[in-house]
Amino acid sequence: MFRPFDLMARHWPIFKQPRGLLVVRMDGIGDMVLFRRTLDQYADVFGVNRSEITVLGCASWGAVADEIFCGYRVHVIDEHAFSRKSLYRFRVSRWVRGLAPAVAVCDSYFRRALMADSLVWMSAAPRQVVSLPYISESTRSEFNYYLSQASEVIATGDYPTHELVRHSRFVSALAGRELAPEAPRIDWREAAPSIDVGAPYVVLNPGSNEPGRRWPFPAYLGIARRLLRLGYRVVLVGSATEKPEPLQALAKEAGVIDLIGRTTLPVLMDVMKRAAAMLSNDTGPAHLSIALGTPTVVVVGGGHFGSFFPYPEAATPTTARFVFEHMECYHCFWRCHKRASKYDVFPCVDAVSEEHVWSALNEVLASRPTGVAAGTG
Repeated sequence: MFRPFDLMARHWPIFKQPRGLLVVRMDGIGDMVLFRRTLDQYADVFGVNRSEITVLGCASWGAVADEIFCGYRVHVIDEHAFSRKSLYRFRVSRWVRGLAPAVAVCDSYFRRALMADSLVWMSAAPRQVVSLPYISESTRSEFNYYLSQASEVIATGDYPTHELVRHSRFVSALAGRELAPEAPRIDWREAAPSIDVGAPYVVLNPGSNEPGRRWPFPAYLGIARRLLRLGYRVVLVGSATEKPEPLQALAKEAGVIDLIGRTTLPVLMDVMKRAAAMLSNDTGPAHLSIALGTPTVVVVGGGHFGSFFPYPEAATPTTARFVFEHMECYHCFWRCHKRASKYDVFPCVDAVSEEHVWSALNEVLASRPTGVAAGTG
């Protein structure tokens, strides 16, 4: 039902010369973090000023966009409304067409044709450059159409090539020279978090929008108690809907600061930046924590292992650790047949031991001296 409106937007009359670069990023927080440093290559590669680059992004990270993309123009949209509401989609599409970019770009690999590719197409930019996406049989016809409309389609590697490698290959193909993948890095404000002065704290992020990726809560409880015994404070973060009984009890203990459901994304970044370390499931905040330079441990499952976590060795900061337990069923795209219900933890995540995680956490804690000795807990 969107196609008539998309067609109208695509051919809407605009009476100005195409100018500048539109970068379409219809993806989540983690994907945005992995892409951010590559964007700084675009001005040189495309021969435009940084101020002429517009990043079209998602509302999920809109609250931090102005600071993270300082020097660029940023416009964020409600990606869910864009995919479901015809009139909202038409307004956004008209805005994109009215931007009149000379070049439109999208290098996301895991993307939806009727989201990212349609926006590139509706821009009507004289030059449209996209990467070859992941294509399944169900999405082949949609992608084939939009890819046929692009000026350039750049292949960045077969699945499961890591996103950092994909971004570097994409920009390397445009630059005509090899540019190595870079570890994520984000410059963020110096703002004291709303946490009382006291002992160093470790952030625990036990939630995930996919229940299967949640490392068991009793294991988080065990890590929290070890940290408390060593003299660290424990800060709990996450969505208000991700607070089961074990965490509710933990939140009442001395030395535990309960921020679950109480932080905006900017405040969460303030908290993570000042932390002694962070322990997280496979989520967007884990990527943010690594990019902020905070010592970070991530519990990784096998759904699309190697595409997002773990990072390639050459692009992994010394302060990051990825803990996993390899299984033969890796790369299931999270369509796990081994769990009884969609609310159960994925077996590959459940298999990661508390001892393995504790060992990794001790290693990264040693990389940021705090005056608290790491140990066996």
